[in-house]
Amino acid sequence: MLAVIVRLAAALRPALAARGVPEGVYVDNGSAFVDSALLRACARLGIELIHSTPGCPQGRGKIERFFRTVCEQFLVEVDTEKINDLATLNRLFTAWVEQVYHRRTHSETGQQPLERWMAGAPFPVPTPDALREAFRWSELRKVVKTATVSLQSNTYNVDASLVGRQVELVFDPFDLSDIDVRFQQRSFGKAIPHLITRHSHPKARPETPAAPAPTPTGIDYLRLIDTERTTELGQRITYEALLYGQAQPVEALDLGEERL
Repeated sequence: MLAVIVRLAAALRPALAARGVPEGVYVDNGSAFVDSALLRACARLGIELIHSTPGCPQGRGKIERFFRTVCEQFLVEVDTEKINDLATLNRLFTAWVEQVYHRRTHSETGQQPLERWMAGAPFPVPTPDALREAFRWSELRKVVKTATVSLQSNTYNVDASLVGRQVELVFDPFDLSDIDVRFQQRSFGKAIPHLITRHSHPKARPETPAAPAPTPTGIDYLRLIDTERTTELGQRITYEALLYGQAQPVEALDLGEERL
């Protein structure tokens, strides 16, 4: 089974960190969009999850049109002989979105997508801890008489006072050795690993799907955009520069990678 929810979180989480939390998210009815992990993330961040009407593709036209633009303007420029890892592809895609798609006037709205989005600003930006908590997974388990619970073939010791009760196990799907135990919205500490046979959730398997190679255009368009993006980031003036009169490239401040 494809780990679609993991890929969705990998895209949505940095987007919320960079652009802020919207009032709602409009999605279709695919498996990733009805998964309990997404429902929990939206609930924790106060986002209304809105599903499109089944059998009514007109309601998803905007999303499909964006994918068409990505295929026609970005993927066609990808040279698989020069791009052989996902990190490079993601960096080039971010550069294309930020430098081209977000700044090109939309034919229907008459505005640049980024300009239209920022018209509704400011949006609340979640703290790193709030974002981390929102994208953890949760499962309910009953504590047996030996004061243990099971999760994905693993066994954990928990507080003896919880015997016979149904508790919530909150965890990172990539690390099943670190699990928080909660009951009635109260924390009961960490679940102590007793028998570990699986270190990550089966839905969190890494994936490396093969993709057909598009016909190259002969022009390294994406490298040009990537260079432009890097140059722009390097020319930004920081608050430290304003205070001390010394311009520093943003990379020197170790702010981390900018994302969608």
